[in-house]
Amino acid sequence: MKIKVGFGFDVHQLKEGLDFWLGGIIVPHSKGGLGYSDADVLIHTICDALLGAANMGDIGKHFPDTDAEYKGIDSKILLKEVVKLISEKGYSIGNIDSTICLQKPKIGPYIPEMQKVLAKCMNIDVEDISIKATTTEKLSFVGREEGVSAYATVLIQKN
Repeated sequence: MKIKVGFGFDVHQLKEGLDFWLGGIIVPHSKGGLGYSDADVLIHTICDALLGAANMGDIGKHFPDTDAEYKGIDSKILLKEVVKLISEKGYSIGNIDSTICLQKPKIGPYIPEMQKVLAKCMNIDVEDISIKATTTEKLSFVGREEGVSAYATVLIQKN
């Protein structure tokens, strides 16, 4: 069996009055991600990691922010398409390990729901999706609550 590892990273600015999409759900917060789509930093990171593992470029290559079709799109749609793309290349997902860097709000209570939503999008077990959260101890744009970032490592395997 051939296995490959991919890594993803994404950042979105946080702005007052926007919905805060994270892991496919809306997390209650006074700020939300600013972006061309719904700015779901976790899903974008996972998409990049999956595409990278399959040597298929990045999210911007497949869903450019110059294409009106993707303006305001639900990132779960993008994730489902990425899973389809890697599947067409003969890969399936082994597991995902991710970390969200965010000063506020505390997202621990929302992680189980995120895992369920993401597992459904990717047609994998909840047990195969790890989501962790950390702050930056009030350092950098994350610590100043100007933005959110996320990292993901994925394992894919050739079917």
